[in-house]
Amino acid sequence: MTQSYDTLHDILTARHSCRAYLPDPVPDAVITRIVTAARRAPSWCNAQPWQLEITRGAATDSLRAALTEAAQGTVPKPDLDWPAKYSGAYADRRRTCGFQLYDAVGIEKSDRAGRQAQMLRNYAFFDAPHVAILHAPAELGPYGAMDSGGFVTAFTLAATSLGIGTIAQAAVAAFAPLLRERLGIAEDRNILCGISFGYPDPDNPANSFRTERADADDIIGWHD
Repeated sequence: MTQSYDTLHDILTARHSCRAYLPDPVPDAVITRIVTAARRAPSWCNAQPWQLEITRGAATDSLRAALTEAAQGTVPKPDLDWPAKYSGAYADRRRTCGFQLYDAVGIEKSDRAGRQAQMLRNYAFFDAPHVAILHAPAELGPYGAMDSGGFVTAFTLAATSLGIGTIAQAAVAAFAPLLRERLGIAEDRNILCGISFGYPDPDNPANSFRTERADADDIIGWHD
């Protein structure tokens, strides 16, 4: 059992938000293996609410172009409300992550144009050859979204174990109507996020930093 824990810990530690990819597509068989493992994620009443729309080739390029254009002029309309705010430790972690990225790619904190250009990279899927758009039944509300979050974690870990980089992106879901129209997603589904994925570019500075994690003692409240 210790060996199994060590293997899982190593995969969890290796996983990171990949922000630069090689152009090589991931074979369909490898993508299927990732989903086959991720489908074991737990869900409320075993509902398994998650569904994926996965792009390849020209479909990825077309969608990245449409989203990049939308992000520069269209009012966002996500299916789920954005967080009301980030405060305290959550704001600190969010800010630190952003500064780590800017430092890695050489963008000064005062460079608004550079920061805007980096933000738009979200909608180009950071040049990943694939994006998976995750959606769940609207009727399941927050529980469907919570279950799907577990699927996102399982997907990213399974991908990491096979040498595939991933990044889960709420930003992509900001333009839900565009995604719904282009990918044929029904109105009774909530579009939750995108997962861009592919083979990581190890030499790109955007992949050179790692975020910190809170200690276990900062997370646990013991009750005897």
